[in-house]
Amino acid sequence: MMHFTILCVGKIKETYLQAAVADYVSRLSKYVRIDVIEVAEENHPLREKRIEKEGESLLRKIAPNSCVVALDLHGREISSEKLASYLSGKTVSGNSDFTFVIGGSDGISDCVTARADLRLCLSPMTFPHQMARLILAEQLYRAMKINHGEQYHK
Repeated sequence: MMHFTILCVGKIKETYLQAAVADYVSRLSKYVRIDVIEVAEENHPLREKRIEKEGESLLRKIAPNSCVVALDLHGREISSEKLASYLSGKTVSGNSDFTFVIGGSDGISDCVTARADLRLCLSPMTFPHQMARLILAEQLYRAMKINHGEQYHK
């Protein structure tokens, strides 16, 4: 069975976002084993140091054989169908463990994007990192529905 880890910096504070993410995680559990892992936001006064320290924390949580997808504003924009195809293609070639990494409010570390197998941009628009978690969870659910030939997208 496929295993997805959504690895992110910080906690979601808004209860409505917590509930929405939990709903999609629950829906996804029909198709994959899924974990959501949060690492602490750093409080260093320098932005670059915060990003670097958060990156180090994220890297420590990534399994060595995991296929890493880093959410990155400068990454590739792909359709839901292409995401579904990417996941199924990786699975066919022997990868069943995926880690989706969402950086903190200051961005994602270069050390994390260097480790990534795919740098993915959800949109050219900027979203709060907590909202990105919801959008990612929904898109992963949509990809699983597509890959199982089930109706979801219209």
